Amino acid sequence: MTDLAALFTDLVRLETRVYNAIDTRLRAEHELPLGQYEFLRYIAARGTCRVYDLAQEIAITVGATSKAVDRLEAAGRVRRTANPDDRRSSLVALTDAGRQLLAAATPTFNAELTTWIGSVLPASSLETFATTLSMLRQRAEVDHRTDRLERGTPQA
Repeated sequence: MTDLAALFTDLVRLETRVYNAIDTRLRAEHELPLGQYEFLRYIAARGTCRVYDLAQEIAITVGATSKAVDRLEAAGRVRRTANPDDRRSSLVALTDAGRQLLAAATPTFNAELTTWIGSVLPASSLETFATTLSMLRQRAEVDHRTDRLERGTPQA
């Protein structure tokens, strides 16, 4: 029988070490923390998004997300514009500088993922791992949304 506590420890330690390795390389080569890279990647995939959307995707508070977007905006990597559908929120989009930085940093990000994960597992194991991890994350997302509804926390 699988020791779930040991599995949890391995998962958390792996995530920490891989995150730190990628963060270190992105900072060294692109002056871009991994957290900001993830924001840029999410925004680029959608064209525009709200701070709330980023917070939900990254699984951090709206306040922390807003401060992170403030830093990206101050660095000239994103811009906020009024949301025509909701005056209480703004839309975040990449600037040209943000797009260029993301394009330059993506090969570095991918190379680190290959080093830490892609080169370690055979293709069939990697596919199984990706499917399993996705299934676990989807379950966690459903449980998170259910918890919010039970507490009466509004969703957007």
